[in-house]
Amino acid sequence: MTAIPLVQPDLAEGASQAQRAYHEIRALIVTGDLGPGALISEPDLQSRLGLGRTPIREALRTLAHERLVEVYPRRGMFVAALDPRDLSALSEVREESEPFAARLAAVRRTDEDLVEVDELLLAIDVMASAPDARGLIELDQRIHHQVYRWAHNDFLQAVCDQHYMHALRIWFLALDRVPNLNEAVAEHRDLLLAIRDGDPEVAAEVMSRHVRGFEAEIRRAI
Repeated sequence: MTAIPLVQPDLAEGASQAQRAYHEIRALIVTGDLGPGALISEPDLQSRLGLGRTPIREALRTLAHERLVEVYPRRGMFVAALDPRDLSALSEVREESEPFAARLAAVRRTDEDLVEVDELLLAIDVMASAPDARGLIELDQRIHHQVYRWAHNDFLQAVCDQHYMHALRIWFLALDRVPNLNEAVAEHRDLLLAIRDGDPEVAAEVMSRHVRGFEAEIRRAI
């Protein structure tokens, strides 16, 4: 399968080099380009990303705080190990935060947000006519990021995004063993319709079901 890129929230205009470094290094980790346990070389990252030492270090400190990087004195920095046993704890957090974000999105979505909802519904229809794993995963990422944004709560968006990245990291590693990708993304149709119709209860329930289903599929795969 062709490498699948990480879909990330758009950086704000005027984003710092440290923010750019954070997003780019996080993408390398989540997609497995930098695999679990890999030694992190600051000079290699500087060369690869075309960024200086200071933004790279700032980004790595943030990623360490988010448990994607592990720092060992006198040994160096490593990509965090991936323990499938973390899946339950991760799902517990996502089952609280993501349905809440979906609930808020159904209440707070703006006219501009509704245009984006319709665009994603169309994308689901197009994907259903000719599904492929790469496109399905990219679409799933787009939908999750947009739902978090439509909640219009920057703190909640950050929490949801951070934990979704950990979930994606597990998904990328188990991707070739995860069936029913088309069904998983199709669930989002009901979610988007609930948000469009302003139904917070249905939106929250569909998102909760989707998160639980994700955990079940990954457990079967690993």
